[in-house]
Amino acid sequence: MRSVSPLPDSPPRRYALLLLPAYPLLAIAGAVTHRQVFALLALALLATVVMLPRLLTRRVAPWSVWLGVLAALLLLSLYGFAGLLLETVPILINALLACWFGRTLGTAEPLVARFIVAIEGADRLQQPGVADYARQLTWFWTLLLGAQALLLSVLWLCGEHSGLLTRFGIASPLQVPERWAAAWLHLGCYVLLAAAFLLEYGYRRWRLRHLSHPGLHDMLLQLAMHWPQLLRGKGAVVS
Repeated sequence: MRSVSPLPDSPPRRYALLLLPAYPLLAIAGAVTHRQVFALLALALLATVVMLPRLLTRRVAPWSVWLGVLAALLLLSLYGFAGLLLETVPILINALLACWFGRTLGTAEPLVARFIVAIEGADRLQQPGVADYARQLTWFWTLLLGAQALLLSVLWLCGEHSGLLTRFGIASPLQVPERWAAAWLHLGCYVLLAAAFLLEYGYRRWRLRHLSHPGLHDMLLQLAMHWPQLLRGKGAVVS
C-alpha cells in the first residue's frame, strides 16, 4: 500500500471547512423557529462556501455573481420563501449524488472504482474481488441516495404545516408531523449517509479481508486531495 502524501495547504478548502459547520445549525434554527432570517443566513453561507475559491481570486465577475445570489436570496426571504428553498437543498444534494453515482454504472469505470484508483492506485482493481465490489457499491450508493431523495421530496411536499402542498392549499394525501419532516430534512438525512459510509467501511474490511486497507483517516485525506480527478473520471489514476 502506497504512502499517503500530506494534504496540500489550500486556503479555500480550509476556510470552507471552518464555515460549513455553521450551516446545519442555521438550517435547524430556521426549521425550529420558522424565522426567515435563519434560512436566509444558511443559504447565504452555503452559497459563500460553494463560491469561495472563485471569490478568493478577487475578480469582479465572481463577486458580482455572489452579490446577485445574495440579493435574490434576500428577495425570497422578504416574500417568505427562503425556508422553502432551504428545504430543497438536501433533496438536491441527494438527487445529484445519486445521478453522479448512477451515470457511471453504464461505463467501465463505476464511481467507486475511481475512488479506489485515487486512494490506492490502479493495480488495486486487479486484485481478487475488488472490481466487482466497486460496481456493487456504486449500485448501493445510487439506490440509497435515490431513495433518500424520494423520501425527502415526500417530506417536503407533505409536511403537516409548512409542506409545499399545505402552503398552496392542496390537501395532502399523507400528513407528516412537522417536527419529523424538519428533523429528517435538515439532520437525519446527513446522519444516515454518515452512518452508511462508516458501516460500509467496516463491511468492506471484513468482505475483502484477504487484502490490506488504508485507514479511515488516510482514505478521507486521499479523497480530498484527488477530488478534481474524481470529478473528471479518467484522470483518477494517480501515482
